[in-house]
Amino acid sequence: MGSRKTGDGVKNVYRRDFDSYDQDLRSRRDPSPSDPWDSYLGHASEYLGTGQLASQELNYKFEMGRKLAAAREAVLSESDDWAIRVKRGLAGNLIYSRNQQKFREWIDKSPDDALKALRSIWTCDDSSISERIRAFSELLPYSLIGGPGTRMNVASVLLMGIDVEQYPPFKVRTFDATYQRTGYDPPPEGADEAALYEHALGFLDRFIMEAETRGLLVRHRLDAQSLVWAIRETGGNEDDLQELAEELFLTDPVDFLHEIDMLLADKKQVIFQGPPGTGKTYVARTLANHLAGSEERVTLVQFHPSYSYEDFVQGFRPTPVNGQPGFELEDGPLLQAAERAREEPSAKHFLVIDEINRGNLAKVFGELYFLLEYRDEKIRLQYQREGFSLPHNLHIIGTMNTADRSIALVDLALRRRFYFVEFHPDSEPIKGVLRRWLKVEAPGMEWVADVVERANELLGADRHAAIGPSYFMKDGLDEGAVERMWKHSVLPYIEERLFGEGDRLGDFALGKLRGGTRASGDLAEGEDGAAN
Repeated sequence: MGSRKTGDGVKNVYRRDFDSYDQDLRSRRDPSPSDPWDSYLGHASEYLGTGQLASQELNYKFEMGRKLAAAREAVLSESDDWAIRVKRGLAGNLIYSRNQQKFREWIDKSPDDALKALRSIWTCDDSSISERIRAFSELLPYSLIGGPGTRMNVASVLLMGIDVEQYPPFKVRTFDATYQRTGYDPPPEGADEAALYEHALGFLDRFIMEAETRGLLVRHRLDAQSLVWAIRETGGNEDDLQELAEELFLTDPVDFLHEIDMLLADKKQVIFQGPPGTGKTYVARTLANHLAGSEERVTLVQFHPSYSYEDFVQGFRPTPVNGQPGFELEDGPLLQAAERAREEPSAKHFLVIDEINRGNLAKVFGELYFLLEYRDEKIRLQYQREGFSLPHNLHIIGTMNTADRSIALVDLALRRRFYFVEFHPDSEPIKGVLRRWLKVEAPGMEWVADVVERANELLGADRHAAIGPSYFMKDGLDEGAVERMWKHSVLPYIEERLFGEGDRLGDFALGKLRGGTRASGDLAEGEDGAAN
């Protein structure tokens, strides 16, 4: 079992010699010629052959299980640091980020309720796993996290603190897609959280048995679950993107994320461009983490006017040498990300460059202009004698603010090397993000979306001057918070955009905009004071 921790010898650990005509195996398997398990486990065998299962899928889950086991002990003993240990144990990408944030906030705001719920799922008594899940579900507010599959996602990660090998993490769409691909019956309609997980565990047990009959040693449910995630391919990836789109409130249409995924597969480089507040950076980081499968495979940098080639690629840095001032050649984030990607050729790695057009791009990128287009070739870098190339599994996502007049346009040479994706509040899916978010996170505040749309109409034809939705996507949003945001954030931005047209600013008073977008009876024109 040592390969679990290091990844050494994984191929040999998981494969054994066998006679496919062995009568005992044939009697247990007896597949039809079109048995979908043959194809599915063929993909599993290919993946195991890469020796990457431990490094890509297992090690971080074992580490998370260890932290959650410590959190469980703290919860059951009600130690003073139980909340810190739980939040530390939940860090990672196994729980959808929005729900992870909500759960953390619940611990802070309602520690007694959260502690009771955690004790119910982590109890030391003889309760079955299903009983624990149902007890936890009864105590987890549906208003906090809704939907049996989403709630089970949270519960499954907590169960890792009991036995990570037997109770692996669960994502409903990934399992549903895998049931379909293998011909395994889906869970019954209307299944609750516990029934969904029982069904998933049954599938993983079947996976282990089917793998054994084909000569693949799958040691436990965590191995099986990790293989399911690793080989989900197009069908599973599509469902995974659906889940991500819902988390980002990009539900309509999900094709937006599919298109970005295809652009990355084709050219390896994309830039998200649009006005501020449209979620470019948030989507870039969240999508990169999702496609990479681990935050450790994502490198984030932000360009600025003083950022240089030496900062980004490679350069000499002041460093003590034998106790004396000296210089040492250090790799920048680009070379560091490239090296990590080269070490994991079968995994996707990402470099996210925020505010890419704020730097002197010709100076910062240097020889990379060539390498971005010709990834199969090598070129000598400024501080290296040997040739260097960009690995094919390193993807680059940049973000670009198109509203700032002080920023120069991206030159044509760089534009030819990137695909560009528009993030604009006047077109879907960005147009509907705020309304969808308000409906879920701030019911009764949907009028804010009407106000923003009306303000963007008044700003006119300049799409780059539009007000983005993220100004208002804040926890605890209420009318007072909207008034403060409008007065101290939105109006100063509008005033800058309307430089020389101060007489128009009155049209953007919050009360006036709201009065023009709702029925009478609510806040009257000018009442809010924040926009007058």
